[in-house]
Amino acid sequence: MGQFLTGLATRIFIVSLPTLAVALQTDILAISWALIVYQLAGISLSVVFGRLGDMHGRHAIYGTGFAIMTVSFVLCGLAPNAFSLILFRLIQGLGAAMIASATRVLAMEAVPAGAEGRANSYMTMGFHSGLLVGPPLGGFIIDLFDWRWIFFLMVPLGVTGVALTVLRARAGRARVAAGQAPSIDYLGAALLVALTVLLTLLLDRRSVETLGAERAGVATLTFVALVVGFVAHERRAASPVVNLALFRIRMFTFSVVSLLLIATTISVMSFLMPFYIQDVLGFSPSFMGLIFLAAPVFTIALAAVSGRLTDRIGPRIPASIGVLATMSAFAIGLFLRVDSHWIMPALMMALLGVGSGFFNTPNQTAIIGSVPREYRGFATGMVQTVFGISALLGISLGGVLLTLAFRYYSGIADATPSAGQPQAFVASMNVAYLACLALMAFAFFASFLRGGTKIEAAASAT
Repeated sequence: MGQFLTGLATRIFIVSLPTLAVALQTDILAISWALIVYQLAGISLSVVFGRLGDMHGRHAIYGTGFAIMTVSFVLCGLAPNAFSLILFRLIQGLGAAMIASATRVLAMEAVPAGAEGRANSYMTMGFHSGLLVGPPLGGFIIDLFDWRWIFFLMVPLGVTGVALTVLRARAGRARVAAGQAPSIDYLGAALLVALTVLLTLLLDRRSVETLGAERAGVATLTFVALVVGFVAHERRAASPVVNLALFRIRMFTFSVVSLLLIATTISVMSFLMPFYIQDVLGFSPSFMGLIFLAAPVFTIALAAVSGRLTDRIGPRIPASIGVLATMSAFAIGLFLRVDSHWIMPALMMALLGVGSGFFNTPNQTAIIGSVPREYRGFATGMVQTVFGISALLGISLGGVLLTLAFRYYSGIADATPSAGQPQAFVASMNVAYLACLALMAFAFFASFLRGGTKIEAAASAT
């Protein structure tokens, strides 16, 4: 329920952006901040909420997340202007971060030992089902009713989530009460939030342009200083938000690295492909939407298979198959031309879905299952944070690579990438995909370096 709701809330909002801009009498850049603040909350707070769940009970965090999202759906549906909507979407992102930080670990702890892979596969299927249903459902609601109903529609789902969590929470509260909860590292949490907010702003091109070169330089220096201060504080803290000793766990560290590289390269393709399909090949947005459906369909179809494989043979083989499938998608991208058949980008998206279907479940199971049980919430939050940062990093990387290559192929030193020069644009896109293939090679190497064929929780983080 939690994974489906967060996936649905993410995608159903994206398709409504043009309608919202007109209805609230603002422009697309202003209304896009309603999307940015939602992502920002998830990136900056998932680890903090995950750690709070470790210390004070995951059901409390999970249920509160549902309650906050439910209230925010009502508020967003009643928003009188763009500023109010942005504020309410920030609150919604807060609730989504609470849900995301607890969902996977609650699922893993609800199943018998040895079935963690299957539990994570259901989470992957739920989230990607929300991503799949969101765009067509959002378009249907806007066409037949009003944009406000895309929010009101999700209120019953939120209420159901609260009710189900309350029914399951009693046992969870009893387990937490059995031991003395450690103190909260408030300073560490504040520093981590500040770090992730700054990193998000620095990776987002719109934010950098808004800040200007001088302020962006100051923000970069501030970020470096905060990193140094955060690491120094966490080494001394009695109960740190980020226990740095966890990164000594081989399976945890290399699984995080694999996720960072894979998610970044997928973000590059997701960013560039729409321009190629619509502006170069000349297909309509609706046809492009059908092509993009291939990815979540294959991810949903294969998640259960990879989950069962993970439980039987461990995460390394299925995750590595996922990396190879994703690499195959980028390899096809090297041969895209200005007159390629639509089947080529469709095949790329299908392979991307196959890769995600095989990679996500075993990799996330390895990240969460390899740490001590008292740190599983932190590990779940880390998954969400890495996904969010990778999405922004991929867009920034794709933009930089495309711009540099486009200026080379067009012969214009200050040119901006444009499909108006299709030959140069497609050649530049090929270069970006080649760079992604190189990153994927490192991801494949990291996937094998995670070691072992069985996921075992570390006895201690010290």
